[in-house]
Amino acid sequence: MAGILAWFWNERFWLPHNVTWADLKNTDEATFPQAEDLYLACPLAFCIFMIRLVFERFIARPCALGLKIQANGPQKAQPNAILEKVFTAITKHPDEKRLEGLSKQLDWDVRTIQRWFRQRRNQEKPSTLARFCESMWRFTFYLYIFTYGVRFLKKTPWLWNTRECWYNYPYQPLTVDIHYYYILELSFYLSLLFSQFTDIRRKDFLIMFLHHLATISLITFAYVNNMARVGTLVMCLHDSADVLVEAAKMANYAKFQRLCNLLFVMFAMVFISSRLGVYPVWILNTTLFESWEIVGPYPSWWVFNLLLILLQFLHSFWSYLIVKIACRAISRGKAGKWNPLHVSKDDRSDIESSSDEDNGPPPTPVQKHHNSTTNGTNKVHGTNGYLSAGAPCLDEH
Repeated sequence: MAGILAWFWNERFWLPHNVTWADLKNTDEATFPQAEDLYLACPLAFCIFMIRLVFERFIARPCALGLKIQANGPQKAQPNAILEKVFTAITKHPDEKRLEGLSKQLDWDVRTIQRWFRQRRNQEKPSTLARFCESMWRFTFYLYIFTYGVRFLKKTPWLWNTRECWYNYPYQPLTVDIHYYYILELSFYLSLLFSQFTDIRRKDFLIMFLHHLATISLITFAYVNNMARVGTLVMCLHDSADVLVEAAKMANYAKFQRLCNLLFVMFAMVFISSRLGVYPVWILNTTLFESWEIVGPYPSWWVFNLLLILLQFLHSFWSYLIVKIACRAISRGKAGKWNPLHVSKDDRSDIESSSDEDNGPPPTPVQKHHNSTTNGTNKVHGTNGYLSAGAPCLDEH
């Protein structure tokens, strides 16, 4: 184990030339980031998770009820042992061949079985109230941490001159404000990582799990090799858009249509301008070119910049998705109200659409004949299938 640790913390990888870990030990005159400082984030992540539970129960939930957001979830499917066995053991999305087989076995028409599976899938999804409470928690945290970041950074020289991120590197002392900022951000993302297993089950569970891992890795990486100054810029920049998207979701759940539209437009403008404009011009410029000029490259420098460049590709992809959602919303809005979050359906949280017919129970065998004779008409109205949003998630960055 000692050999593995010595290999992992190799000074030639982590630190610039002629710098050792001994040079960065804490002294009476200066304090530097230490890897063991981050151990504090684990118990703090648990505390944040508990605070979240209290917040959602005693603050977010009353607010949601005050906005008349209903606590009841989607309608439950009628109990059926055969369909339940197929749903739990075989597939939640039966193909046409299986639907026809079930139709013959149960003496139900195919459209009714499709409706049952749709209702059964929706049954596992949360109510609007639960989604509102989760968004309100994230909105509150992002608003707090972004406000803290702005108030802290406006007093620092590297906000106004990014070359200050590299002067005297890596012998830049760690301040209490920077330590608090990093530990709180790291703890929050650790809590998100673990709460994925107890939270609303997302369609993009694996993608967001990997996203949280990447975020935690970047925060840890920047702290350990004392790239803490530029790390604070990256964190604050990314938090700016998160506040708006969670606010837009809350407005959408509360059915404040105009406010939702306004917040989505603001979110799209902030996201695209900050991720495609400010990030490459401000962040990548200093990590790639100014740091090369002042400090020079070394192995972990290459890794850090590679991760930041990969993040830029993700920014471009997510910006494309946002523009796509906006275009779909505008095109559909020609025939009705413009609602970007409704069009996107936020695949991670919203429930599949269904017709008003879906609220009724499956027909009896006697009704089957009548349904089959009217099936052609129903197909014209699109009730034979199920509607689902196909747009991607806009959430953690």
